Amino acid sequence: MLPPVGYGRWEVPMAGEKVLVTGASGFIAKHCIAELIRQGYAVQATLRDLAREEETWRAIGNAGATAGDIKFYPADLLDDEGWDKAMQGCTYVLHVASPFPLKTPKDPEEVIRPAREGAVRVLKAAAGAGVKRVVLTSSIVAITLPWPEAAPGHVFDETDWSNPDRPDVTSYVVSKTLAERAAWDFVTNTPGVPELTVVNPAFVLGPAPDADLSTSHEVIRLMGTGAYPAAPKIGFPISDVRDVAVTHALAMTNPAAAGQRFLSANGFLRLFEIGQLIKQTLPDLAKKVPRGELPDLAVRALALVDVRLKAVLPDLGFPRPVTNAKAHRVLGQTFRSPQEAVTSAAASLRALQVI
Repeated sequence: MLPPVGYGRWEVPMAGEKVLVTGASGFIAKHCIAELIRQGYAVQATLRDLAREEETWRAIGNAGATAGDIKFYPADLLDDEGWDKAMQGCTYVLHVASPFPLKTPKDPEEVIRPAREGAVRVLKAAAGAGVKRVVLTSSIVAITLPWPEAAPGHVFDETDWSNPDRPDVTSYVVSKTLAERAAWDFVTNTPGVPELTVVNPAFVLGPAPDADLSTSHEVIRLMGTGAYPAAPKIGFPISDVRDVAVTHALAMTNPAAAGQRFLSANGFLRLFEIGQLIKQTLPDLAKKVPRGELPDLAVRALALVDVRLKAVLPDLGFPRPVTNAKAHRVLGQTFRSPQEAVTSAAASLRALQVI
């Protein structure tokens, strides 16, 4: 079955075409797998722990996959074992797996090493398996934190790059930037490798398929539990996970997408505005969501004792809007509103009884 008209220029998969999706237990990966199944692809997927196979399949069903058979394979980003077998017979690979902690670890290498080494490890295995194209899930944080700062009002696009040497960025920012750089360097300097395309999502919301919450959904949950009476004066470009899955599928097969990056996001919302949308969707949480915004100085002071706030410090006083014009122009993709991404996320967390 083909996806709905208006969400991009689709190609009917050839019979028997297989796609490997890495990190199948992740939020984006579950929706990517569901999208591929809806389009008629045979899906193979990796998990670090095959004990999660059944719960992952159930979540993929909740994400809208009504048919299809998934074969799961054990594989770890820091180990060569298992990758060759997982990719056997695959035409494409969606490399989605990458660590995304809510709290910054004490040792940055806990995040950086699996992201960077994993990207290269997957590309090497894909080359050995004769894969045609690898689509790498990067992030907006690999784009919107350059140094020195871009001029106020600058709209970021795929030509921009973050500087991982900035002293105020988190290990997650460094990990995504270095991993994407390593992937591009590998395909540029290694003969016989697959084509590479990169998708850069932003603050990814939309419906959660299970209670194994993503970092972005955890922010929604915390807001709904009253953890933040006031919000920092920051905001983010918003991605609906369903759109992100479509971007991956389009970028996988579109001939013009080879060697390209694609921002998959639409609009910009402040954290306070996100809280107001949660209240609109779930009125009983009106007294729990942020009721105002904190001065920047207060946020910097609180970040000394609340490590979760350290991740937002680079965004204070500097909104970073982005454009999805390239995805629209090259892939023919249209996007859901950021409001829909937030409200569907909040509604799904209520349905899962986590807020």
